[in-house]
Amino acid sequence: MNILSHGFSDIYGLLIFLGFIVNIFLSFIIIFLERRTASSTWAWLLVLFFLPLIGFFVYLLFGKQINRENLFYLNEDDKRDLETIINEQIYALDHNLLISPSEEVMKHKDLIRMLLINQPAFLTTDNHVKVLTDGNEKFENLISDILAAKEHIHIQYYIFKRDGIGQRIIDALEVKLREGVEVRMLYDDMGSRTLTLSKFKQFRSLGGQVEAFFPSFLPLINFRLNNRNHRKIVVIDGAIGYIGGFNVGDEYLGLDDKFGYWRDTHLRIEGDAVNALQLRFILDWNSQATRNYIPYEPKYFPDVRSGGDIGIQIASSGPDEDLHQIKYGYIKLISSAKDSIYIQSPYFIPDAAFLDALKIAALSGVKVYLMIPNKPDHPFVYWGTTTFASELLKVGAKVFLYEEGFIHTKMLVIDDEVASVGTANMDVRSFELNFEVNAFIYDYSVATELRHAFEEDVKLSSEMTLELYEQRALWIKVKEAFARLIAPIL
Repeated sequence: MNILSHGFSDIYGLLIFLGFIVNIFLSFIIIFLERRTASSTWAWLLVLFFLPLIGFFVYLLFGKQINRENLFYLNEDDKRDLETIINEQIYALDHNLLISPSEEVMKHKDLIRMLLINQPAFLTTDNHVKVLTDGNEKFENLISDILAAKEHIHIQYYIFKRDGIGQRIIDALEVKLREGVEVRMLYDDMGSRTLTLSKFKQFRSLGGQVEAFFPSFLPLINFRLNNRNHRKIVVIDGAIGYIGGFNVGDEYLGLDDKFGYWRDTHLRIEGDAVNALQLRFILDWNSQATRNYIPYEPKYFPDVRSGGDIGIQIASSGPDEDLHQIKYGYIKLISSAKDSIYIQSPYFIPDAAFLDALKIAALSGVKVYLMIPNKPDHPFVYWGTTTFASELLKVGAKVFLYEEGFIHTKMLVIDDEVASVGTANMDVRSFELNFEVNAFIYDYSVATELRHAFEEDVKLSSEMTLELYEQRALWIKVKEAFARLIAPIL
């Protein structure tokens, strides 16, 4: 017995020693080799310190950074053509040569320029936009547009479920495949973890192409777990585009008792901004050599006359970029606000720069309104959200808790002039870890419509006051403190 105890003791000691060595090695990588923020570095060091061996596997699943080189490939000719468009627009902005009938475009040329740097976020000014805030309305519009497609359909979602609404979309896509329309579907492998390629036998037999982004090599084990494609894009015939917060599943129709009514915001766009959505989809699709390469042919980028006059830039961000353009766009908008800022986000875990920008705005007399859910879908994220929201209360901002169901909208509106709608939440994960896409809209009518939607949501919300917040239970305070501590890696 003593011999066995001695043997177990030796093994235990060896495991502790190995854990110590692995922790030192990982700490060296995190501190010296990986370009992380100081807060993210300290958060991971805490994980490794308190969970010596388990932390190693947690790091492999959630912390390992991706290889940024050539993830989204453009050949030299296409890259040169795109750079020409971007450089011409930057030149026009720098030399006051930009001409637009939109007062909002002319007033926010500095934001437009910033989003152009190191990004294919070219400005388009001929767009028509339909704002969709209800899941039934959004999916009825989408299915109708799918059934009217003539040439091609490109569809991309973070979450796609083959339940009621998902099957309706697949059925519509298969109708178009039988008519000879090209159909490609891209879904995120972890977001759509209930979805497998084996469920698309008929779809593929009809000529449909379907692929997973960053697929798992083993079931439920994915070493890119922390960097997911959170984008939601649909492009139909290069003429109609969809972007926003809705994924595909019955819960987005309000059919899940856990969440109740699902409040989200999506945009249906006609105009040249669809070319930018098309480019984003093709870049994502071509990011893995295993897929059938989509060439950058004119048929995917037709000259469409929408009759609209709305200015739009489509900005993307992700862990492949050093410049986090969507976060920069958010902060630039907040900093430029003179009268009002309206924010809706299901997750509000900002970094210091974003939070400080909001505090400065509020202290400067700008009316700051934030709306978050009062129904958590991720507990740690929820407690982190409430503790950061409370900081805005201290500087005079108003915070509302949506009570009707779950609010999933990612929206920012300033001064009834410029708005941003897309997939990026106001949190570190969207800013730095996930692949996101947002539309920045320079138009009084759209911005006002989104602000009115916010005001209607206020009628279905309760107000979070500092007095009520400070009455929370001790156990909630403990959970918030822990959530705040690990916020950089949530």
